Amino acid sequence: MTQESNSEEIVAALAMGANDCVSKPLNFDVLFARVEAQLAMRRQAESRTKSLLAINRTLRIELAARKRAATASLLTEVPRYQQFYDDTPSIFFTLDAGGKILSVNRFGAHYMGYSVAELLGQTVHKLVAEQDRITFAERLTTSVAAPETVHRWEMYKLHKSGQHLWVRDIARAAPGAHGRVNILIASEDISDTHYLAQQLSHQASHDELTGLVNRREFERRLQRVLKAAREERSEHALCCIDLDKFKIINDTCGHVAGDELLRQVATLLQRGVRSRDTVARLGGDEFGILLEHCAPEQARQIANGLRQIVDQFRFSWDQSNFHIGASVGLVPIDGSSGDMSSVLSAADSACYVAKEAGRNRMHEYCESDTLLARRDTEIQRVLKIDRALEEDRWVLFYQPIVALNGAIDEGSHYELLIRMRDDDGIPAPAGKFIATAERFNMITRIDRWVLNAAFTWLAAHPAQLERTSLCAINISGHSLADEEFCRAVIQQFEETGVPFEKICFEITETAAIVNMAKTIRFMATFKTLGCQFSLDDFGSGLSSFAYLKNLPVDYLKIDGQFVKDIVEDSSDMEMVRSINGIGHVMGKKTIAEFVENEAILTRLREMGVDYAQGYYLGAPRPLDEFV
Repeated sequence: MTQESNSEEIVAALAMGANDCVSKPLNFDVLFARVEAQLAMRRQAESRTKSLLAINRTLRIELAARKRAATASLLTEVPRYQQFYDDTPSIFFTLDAGGKILSVNRFGAHYMGYSVAELLGQTVHKLVAEQDRITFAERLTTSVAAPETVHRWEMYKLHKSGQHLWVRDIARAAPGAHGRVNILIASEDISDTHYLAQQLSHQASHDELTGLVNRREFERRLQRVLKAAREERSEHALCCIDLDKFKIINDTCGHVAGDELLRQVATLLQRGVRSRDTVARLGGDEFGILLEHCAPEQARQIANGLRQIVDQFRFSWDQSNFHIGASVGLVPIDGSSGDMSSVLSAADSACYVAKEAGRNRMHEYCESDTLLARRDTEIQRVLKIDRALEEDRWVLFYQPIVALNGAIDEGSHYELLIRMRDDDGIPAPAGKFIATAERFNMITRIDRWVLNAAFTWLAAHPAQLERTSLCAINISGHSLADEEFCRAVIQQFEETGVPFEKICFEITETAAIVNMAKTIRFMATFKTLGCQFSLDDFGSGLSSFAYLKNLPVDYLKIDGQFVKDIVEDSSDMEMVRSINGIGHVMGKKTIAEFVENEAILTRLREMGVDYAQGYYLGAPRPLDEFV
């Protein structure tokens, strides 16, 4: 209330906190109205304040309730998430930068043979195989240094029992408490896959029968030794050993006895060499010994020692004892030695000279041996093949291929096999002459003879041709690459009238990959016309799997070396199962070779193999007996 009427004074008073202003002389009606208005405004403000306080109280109660509900829900979920973490069938670790275990899931701890409590606070290095611990520490350091990257590695981990597990780790660094860096690792035991890969690698480089290094691996090691001899001027030696009486035992006692003899001799030879030396089965009854860092005189002693070991050995079979004996060819290796082919040829020549000199002896290679061995071995074989071609001393055999699902007549699917009659008229199997024929470019002439004889016979026996579901004919790699041969095949179809769909051409993996482009062209030509193709000896090398997708074959013939022991050997059984599965996935039919008894046949049926071939189902017989 003021007697001033100056507006500036009134504004100043209101600015100081006054709510209203009246001036003298007073008008009490106006005064009371304004007081009442101020009181109403105050009551309204107090009411609004009370309302807001009530709302605030309600909100706080609701928020507290929601917080309690969220906390209760979280407490309910935590055990579920913890159970998921603990029971997931993987191994989870959280480590600090030094490798100390901060957490581990229950499954992972138990899988490694421990409880969670036993591992917490321990260094993870106790779970790593000793030979891998330095590497593992380096991997952890790398993970910390590159936190944005997911790191992967594989190595041996150590179970509490001492068992080694091959484990794949996936790791990444993550922020931890107090600014520290932790490492998260998820691990998976891939021991089965790792061991299978090792097994496949071993089978690709070792002889199935004896367990020795095979020819392919032996030649790889020989190449390495020859290179070392040239570069380091070091001395080594190569032995070629041929058993003197193997054929007699194999022919009289059977191939089972022959196989057992080879296994026992392999063991004897391994005992007669140093740990650094390589003993290999090169094929048949021929063994190779690679003596690394071995002076000539010591090599002679070892070679003679091996001959004596075999000479003193007696092979027992069916209550009889057999003396074997061995002819040994020795070739020193130094910086002046030739390439691998010449060194192997020299060893083979020396072995041949040992045989010609009376057998059961050791002969060291000299230059004059080569001509003698070549004259008396390869040339003789070439002449025999040439004479057989000139005198038509060939004969076709057949062997049935039986459908295991029973959907096809067992007599309608068969393979034609070539035999060469020797001077006594006895048919010799292809293994006796095919390698020489290929080496001296005579194999295409043989393929042409087979082709002509097969088509002529089929055309001359229309009833059998009608019954034939599929006739398999082998073709060499040389012929696949020969355009003239391709035209000759088409001519045979045209002249004889044999339906294209009745013929299946059988090729080996080696023949197929010698000239892949021409092989595929040949196959495409006759596939278009209706012929089918079979890939023989599938699985004998790991390269089979790599090339299969490029070859338009209809059948895979599983290598008999795997099939014949599937009942006793789980590794062979798994190989056959894998090949059969791969074939079916790729839309191919499978044929198992070397089926020699009912047990093998039953196992193949259980695996789902489509066809079988072997002596148990039918030995090779002359084609003329097929009618």
